[in-house]
Amino acid sequence: MFPLRPSLADLPGTIPVFPLPGALLLPRARLPLHIFEPRYLAMIDDCLKHPHRLIGMVCPLGEDRLSTIGCAGRLVQLGETDDRRYMVTLAGLTRFRMGGEVEGFTPYRRFNVDWSPFERDLGGPEEDRGLDRPALFSLISRYLAGRDLTADWKGLEAAPDEILINSLSMLVPLSPEDRQALLETPDLTTRRETLVTLVEFALRGGNGDEVLQ
Repeated sequence: MFPLRPSLADLPGTIPVFPLPGALLLPRARLPLHIFEPRYLAMIDDCLKHPHRLIGMVCPLGEDRLSTIGCAGRLVQLGETDDRRYMVTLAGLTRFRMGGEVEGFTPYRRFNVDWSPFERDLGGPEEDRGLDRPALFSLISRYLAGRDLTADWKGLEAAPDEILINSLSMLVPLSPEDRQALLETPDLTTRRETLVTLVEFALRGGNGDEVLQ
């Protein structure tokens, strides 16, 4: 049985890795995925055989290169369609640093990983004492409105700091590089500050001039 609050000692040294452009998973956030490629269907099948049920989400940097930092999520929900596709949900657990690739016969890639730089992720939710919710809501809503997008503001208003900031970080459409920057922030406050900076920069069109929405 995998513990609800695992320690570093509970985590495996090798995990399957799912490179997905633009996807962002953060600790204690949830990421829905639609799995249809045969190699990743096999990955899900194999994942279910292990008590930890962990999959590492990483951002690809090219045809063969991957980001060095990813986030592992635990498979907590699985549905299967009539044409044998999976609808799954990963619950973010902790980030990791990529090690060497493990050679083998699986159609998907597996890597040795180092959890120790991110042991803090296992310690429970963070708070952001400098969070100005009205200002953050105003900024993000203006950014989303300019792209004909919206958010469940009512559901987010009462959310704890970490759920709010992580949910907005995952929701806002940003470049893979910007999403990676959000993943690698050392703490929740820095993540919120980084998100604000990135959105403000985007609203200015990346050149210092305000873009009319």
